[in-house]
Amino acid sequence: MPEAGDWLRTHLGELRTALREHGAVMVRGLPVGGVEDVAAVRDILVPRPTPYREKATPRSDYGAGIASSTDLPPAQAIRMHNENSYTLTFPGILLFACLVPPDGGGATPVADCRKVLSGLPDRLVDRMRASGWTLTRNYSGYVSLDWRTALGTDDPLEAARYCAENRIAPEWHDGDRLRTRQLRPGVISHPDTHEEVWFNHLAFWNEWSLEPDIREALIDEFGADGLPFNTALADGEPLTRDDVSAIHAAYAAATVREPWRRGDLLLVDNILAAHGRDPFTGDRRIAVAMGEPVDLADCRPGVQAAAVTV
Repeated sequence: MPEAGDWLRTHLGELRTALREHGAVMVRGLPVGGVEDVAAVRDILVPRPTPYREKATPRSDYGAGIASSTDLPPAQAIRMHNENSYTLTFPGILLFACLVPPDGGGATPVADCRKVLSGLPDRLVDRMRASGWTLTRNYSGYVSLDWRTALGTDDPLEAARYCAENRIAPEWHDGDRLRTRQLRPGVISHPDTHEEVWFNHLAFWNEWSLEPDIREALIDEFGADGLPFNTALADGEPLTRDDVSAIHAAYAAATVREPWRRGDLLLVDNILAAHGRDPFTGDRRIAVAMGEPVDLADCRPGVQAAAVTV
């Protein structure tokens, strides 16, 4: 690893330039074989860590500040998203490293969010610019993460304090159940390049992104307002299935993917590019580190983040 570290330090400027131009850069051929190697690479490429806030998916802790990219089932595709787009501070750069490549599938696709924005219908973009988007979460240990895991505390008072500090409206219900609502901008500008991008989880967590039978079963079980996650544009006009399909189509048109090989590194500018995961077969061990924190306020949001009460 010393030679790999020297190479990365020598080419760090070129990698950062390429990252700003393309939104993502893959590096191949370095001897990155284990978690310790990934941590050493992380310290060079993304030395300022960003914690995983308001957790939404299960991850394994590999140690040394490195985690699994996700522990969701192999058959499940993960749609395109910007990491922690719903938090007030989020990682500016993501580092993925392939420790064990899958037998088939399992790529980490990336989509240039500048292209996504330009590929969307003007009406959707105008609505997002004007009003932003809302996220409603119902925390549960059955179909999503419970609030203790998601917010990193066992204390309801500490959870409420976090919500107040982060412009989230909490609603406590019988049985220790928590629902939160928050308003966030969905179009922001990169703090360094000043380019405007589509940056949100609007389609990712919208009910129309669910398979029809799953959506129907969840609504039957929990009610329309009890889905684990749901989103909307904040202008009050309903988001239709066609609207969500148009967003997914814009992501697809801007997406590229490359099969993983052992030792591959993938750097993603989390503002300029969204990422996802393809279904896979066999084993797959992708490590991730998140760093270079960015404050939402530094991204010229046209809509101010706020708690949403009903």
